[in-house]
Amino acid sequence: MSDQPRIAVTRAELAAARAALDLGAPPGPVVLVPTMGALHAGHERLLRAARTLAGPRGSVVVSIFVNPLQFGPAEDLDRYPRTLDEDVALCAREGVRLVFVPSVAEMYPAGRPQVTVDPGPAGQVFEGEFRPGFFGGVLTVVLKLLHLTRPAIAVFGQKDAQQLALIRRMVTDLNLDVVIEPVPTARDADGLATSSRNRYLSAADRAVALALPRALRAGQARAADGEAAVLAAAQDVLRAEPALAVDYVAAVDPGTFGPAGPGPALLVAAVRAGGTRLIDNVPVVLPAEGAGAQDAAAEGQEADAAHH
Repeated sequence: MSDQPRIAVTRAELAAARAALDLGAPPGPVVLVPTMGALHAGHERLLRAARTLAGPRGSVVVSIFVNPLQFGPAEDLDRYPRTLDEDVALCAREGVRLVFVPSVAEMYPAGRPQVTVDPGPAGQVFEGEFRPGFFGGVLTVVLKLLHLTRPAIAVFGQKDAQQLALIRRMVTDLNLDVVIEPVPTARDADGLATSSRNRYLSAADRAVALALPRALRAGQARAADGEAAVLAAAQDVLRAEPALAVDYVAAVDPGTFGPAGPGPALLVAAVRAGGTRLIDNVPVVLPAEGAGAQDAAAEGQEADAAHH
């Protein structure tokens, strides 16, 4: 039987439980996994990565908080899944020492905060454009959680790549004493990126949604031919699924979410299947300007020569 994690509901309980984690001789690192609950296989991967990073002497702390600041007026705050008993059981199985489950009043005692974190220009594009205020809400709650839990390391999934980039930028720009560790995206057996929102999908919606990972794989396969080929391949797959509404598909710089240059980039996309909005991304390595096109042209010339 796994040891049950300690549950802290108030900031005072958290402070006492957090102080107890420092009593080891010597204590190992505290690793934070911030979540909104409804834990799934993607979170299991985060928890396992955190457990490895914590080492034999360290401790994993999980926060479960559905943060109202990052939901727009028409978004799914009220229907967002809440499965606390199952979440705590999963935390116990994965060796989590402490779970912080604050109420909205506990996190925002004076009501909606007057002072929040401005995500800057990278927070206005892509997800920031389609979900105004989202990243300000995310960064504000992450900053509060980092202050309250004082981890050495915090882990975040690469599925939320823009969020990851902005959290890293916040840590750099505000001199926060924490290491941000990314964890690769977990996928369900059918290729869909594992997400708490997947449970909203009907069987028919899910079949439609599978065009998203298919499109990203198609784009990734054309990386050597350059950005235009990557985007065309991805868009072709998405266009072939008329029931899918596409918010964006783009190749971006992983750190700034500005234009991708030669070298490592991300192919990012957001779509809606039925009433459910899904995001996903895959890494691509783009060739130097013109290299992909030159290679493709050279291949064409070789093929022509072979026919003569």
